[in-house]
Amino acid sequence: MKKKMLFVIDSLVAAGAEKSLITLLSLLDYNKYSVDLMLFAHGELLEKLVPKEVNLIKPLPYTNFTSLSIKKAIVYSIKNTDFKMLKSRLKFSINLRLRNYSNAQKARLFWDHISNVIEENPKQYDIAISYAQGVPTFYVAEKVKANKKFAWVNVSYRLDKKEANYQKQFYDQYNKIVAVSDSAKEIFLETFPFYHNKISILYDINDPKFINNMAKIGEDYHDNFDGYRILTIGRLAHQKGYDFALNACLKLKEKGINFKWYVLGIGPLMQEVKKSIIEKGLTDYFILLGVTENPYRLIKNSDIYVQTSRFEGFGLAIAEARMLNIPVVTTRFDAVYSQMVDGKNGLVVDMDADAIAEGILSLIQNHHLRESIINYLKQEKKGNLEELNKFYKLIS
Repeated sequence: MKKKMLFVIDSLVAAGAEKSLITLLSLLDYNKYSVDLMLFAHGELLEKLVPKEVNLIKPLPYTNFTSLSIKKAIVYSIKNTDFKMLKSRLKFSINLRLRNYSNAQKARLFWDHISNVIEENPKQYDIAISYAQGVPTFYVAEKVKANKKFAWVNVSYRLDKKEANYQKQFYDQYNKIVAVSDSAKEIFLETFPFYHNKISILYDINDPKFINNMAKIGEDYHDNFDGYRILTIGRLAHQKGYDFALNACLKLKEKGINFKWYVLGIGPLMQEVKKSIIEKGLTDYFILLGVTENPYRLIKNSDIYVQTSRFEGFGLAIAEARMLNIPVVTTRFDAVYSQMVDGKNGLVVDMDADAIAEGILSLIQNHHLRESIINYLKQEKKGNLEELNKFYKLIS
């Protein structure tokens, strides 16, 4: 008899945790598991890559309600003589505008206002997995019935006392907590040291065969540019350090380097980044490409992959660039040494624009260094499919 398994994640945007989940789902043994997938936002790029064996649960009524305009939401509430969802939505929206909140604070605010109107999952599962921190973690803890519950931690982030006390009530309900890197585990335990015996490490699974096949069919660059192509992948958000990237880009321009710096991503800082591109005179140098469910041909045809993050749980895009033998320049975020060997498979630099620009310049101007890194990458172990066996062992 198949075991019933549920995965819960915010959405399937083209980001690291989401791509990691798609890879895991593509490798599962569906002769042994019956899998449901629940999202809080639908219609994102990676949904089309969900394996056909996975049952994508229909949007919750509240999810559908939040997709309505305020005017239509009011009409819906009047028509159904039920104002609970409208009241919760308005309270959350109003409070969200009062000040700038961290991601952890936003998740708490959301759950405080919305949890009373979000429906429980009616099924009984053998295994339930929240594949991201925040709302998915809260939902699986309170709204899902399962014999075993697992909480993934795929971002290295620190919580203040208030947020830690709030989140503890949810993590207490999990059988295991799973960090995607050593540093993600260490940082989590700084906040929650009492979960030391409850936490395990399971790296994001990378399938090199899948990535190389996808690199043959993905969308390519269309500008016929013959200089150096630099690529960065990541949401346009504070975490990803686009302020560092833009200033590093300006320094490269001022040195007369023939390059274009392409970015795959969207996010809350989109307008701010666009404004900065214009103000710094980088319109022809810093190119926003939006998002694509298949970035691998773009990675393969770039000369340098650059990650300017302030923090990461693992850094999946770096792993993907390495699998396609593209030299990497990355900032020294907490988890970086879980996969980077400085000077061997790329360069690890300080978290500032000068260091990032110098790292890129080194790979452009020092041909011996560049070739040495590429040769190292070609011989480097590719992928980590052995993590799938660890996953099975973890949930068994």
